[in-house]
Amino acid sequence: MIAVAYANTELPSEHDAQEAAKAQGSTFYYRDGSVLARLGTKRVAVTIDQVPQHVQDAVVAAENRSFWEDGGIDIAGLTRSVWMTATGQQTQGGSTITQQMARNYFNGLSTEQTIKRKVKEIFIAVRLDKDWSKNKVLEYYLNTVPFGRNTYGIEAAAREFFNVPAKKLTVAQGAYLAGRIQQPSNFDNAEADGNYAGTEERFKYVLNGMSLMTDKDGKPKYPNIAATAKFPKPKPKKASQEFSGLKGYMLSQALHELEGRKLSREQIESGGYKIYTTFDKKLMQAAKKAVLNTTSSMSKEFHTGLAAVDPTNGRVIAFYGGSNYLNETWNEPFDSRKQAASAFKPYVLAAWLDAGYSLNSYVPGKETMPKELPGTTPITNGHSVPASIDVIYATAHSINTAFASMAFKLPGQLDDLRSLAEAAGISKRALEEDKNGINGQSGHGYQLAIGSVGVTPVEQAAGYSIFANAGKHVDYHVIKEVKQDKTVVLTEAREVKQVISPEAAADATYAMEQVIKSGTASRWGPIGRPAAGKTGTNNDEKEAWFVGYTPQLVTAVGMYREQCVTKSGKIVQPRYSNCPITPNGKEHPKYNGNNPYTRVKEVSLGFEGADSPTHIWHDFMVAAHEGKPVEQFPAKAGMGSPENLVPSPTPTPSPSPEDGGGGFPNDMPTDFPNGGGDGGDGSCLPGDLSCDGSVGGGDDGVGLDLGDNGPGGQGGPGGQGGPGGQNAPADGTGAPASAPVAQQSGTSP
Repeated sequence: MIAVAYANTELPSEHDAQEAAKAQGSTFYYRDGSVLARLGTKRVAVTIDQVPQHVQDAVVAAENRSFWEDGGIDIAGLTRSVWMTATGQQTQGGSTITQQMARNYFNGLSTEQTIKRKVKEIFIAVRLDKDWSKNKVLEYYLNTVPFGRNTYGIEAAAREFFNVPAKKLTVAQGAYLAGRIQQPSNFDNAEADGNYAGTEERFKYVLNGMSLMTDKDGKPKYPNIAATAKFPKPKPKKASQEFSGLKGYMLSQALHELEGRKLSREQIESGGYKIYTTFDKKLMQAAKKAVLNTTSSMSKEFHTGLAAVDPTNGRVIAFYGGSNYLNETWNEPFDSRKQAASAFKPYVLAAWLDAGYSLNSYVPGKETMPKELPGTTPITNGHSVPASIDVIYATAHSINTAFASMAFKLPGQLDDLRSLAEAAGISKRALEEDKNGINGQSGHGYQLAIGSVGVTPVEQAAGYSIFANAGKHVDYHVIKEVKQDKTVVLTEAREVKQVISPEAAADATYAMEQVIKSGTASRWGPIGRPAAGKTGTNNDEKEAWFVGYTPQLVTAVGMYREQCVTKSGKIVQPRYSNCPITPNGKEHPKYNGNNPYTRVKEVSLGFEGADSPTHIWHDFMVAAHEGKPVEQFPAKAGMGSPENLVPSPTPTPSPSPEDGGGGFPNDMPTDFPNGGGDGGDGSCLPGDLSCDGSVGGGDDGVGLDLGDNGPGGQGGPGGQGGPGGQNAPADGTGAPASAPVAQQSGTSP
């Protein structure tokens, strides 16, 4: 009967393995190939020739001293094991390495202690010994056996306990690990309490077994091993650190992207993937340093997101989302969607040029054309501007009336602008909400042209790539390639779209170079090589931006400030950056409207886009370009035909390509004052992402201008300030740029 049962027992296929037996964690890599992190099951498969002979011998001495001679089973031990299993005297024991390997690896061999299961295991072990080599059995065993600390296989154990690969394990280290196989969980618990007695006893047992081994000539393989091998204390077990520091932000974004490409967290933790990211290790640190150098003296109410994208391929090279993911999971450059303010104006410029209009066109500086834009509260500048300016000057000095008028002149008006912005990677949903409003209220109309739509820093970095990359856009991404074994399972997502013409990109870049040379970013913008960009400051300085680029890299920096206000009106500091949910400081997810203790209120930064955001951008870009060749932008194309929305100045001053002044003398102010919100009437337009109605009005509460630095703007006759606001004097001197009050409304440099 036994012979019949044995004959009817088929040896499972090598491919018929338990998922747990094959499961191994995945490794994430920086773009240079160095390891970023390992995630999931701690197992790394190795071949038998990667395991030193003394480690193999230690395992045999610990678990099955007759392994090289037996037929897959140990008759004496087996008889004892079957009898004790049948009588309920033990739960497990007497298994050879071959039996353990079969139980750990093949489907259908559970650890349930029954006679039927034990007999099946025996038959399969005998067949394995007949059909497989001893080396193959031992290799599979060494890759599947648990060692404790959630590690499986000798390679993962070597790294976990001694921080070396298996091939570098010493005799003593190999003996220690082999001794752990007997009771890995129990040894974990004991060692966690500082008790090494159990593992030391097993260590001595293994050494004793190794001392009895001989080579092919009958000589001892390990003479005096008991005297020479000292117990090696393993490195302490550390709390899980996979998501600590900057790594957590990188991993969370990589996992998010992989999930979107149908590779789940569960698959990643058990599939043994090699995941190559776009992140530059050195520049991630440079981003952190640039942000903290400027913000370390600020309170926890201040938030900064930085994202740097390679314009040629959409790869996110570096970003700053926070200092420690374990403390704060909110990833600023990917999660924080704030109004773009004047940093949106380059999309208007791109649409203007792509429609066939030139930089030499004259556009209105004092009021929009037409004066009343459909569905939009009046837009003004809040400072003295000539009645007629060219597009270069309008860009360098961020003139609201000019850009709103340019958007109106487009063949498809705002539809053209939205289409271009979406093609450049700005969220379609955000653009639709800006158009239609939220909660049943009306949208922003032509305020879109001066930045009412919400964007993230990484969207802006990828969006400006159309200017740095000859009009082409590639969606931002953080995954270059995913492999499983040697098979590529995911390739890089790099669909290239031509959004605007190369000529339009060249001319837009020329105009934005003037922002840095002589415009709103002239203080911190220059980095010692060709660069272009745009500042932006939102309502009452609640949000501030700088987005700039070279031919090699685009970087966006966005800042905002949030206070945590209790129901009684008291302002409390966040523990990290989230507002507390209870008085004892317990953390709470950002923007949760059900917070019983505090509410989030966005307040003035006290500075503008030309200030801290541009400073951070400058420091990062200098570091990012260190050692890189200086590349030039394409020459100004001079495309299109002049489309004068207002008559040209008389007499027309000569344009100066040296200072980019747009045909106007350099004694004009280069930076302009902060203004109020969307309506400028002390209230906010529906769907405003940052406005809380605390802005003051100008021009009798009408108009919009968010500026970057400079003297205060020109007020209207007897303009009434909104709550917390302040009227600007009619003489145009206004309050200093640092004053935390609203002047007129608008979107600024």
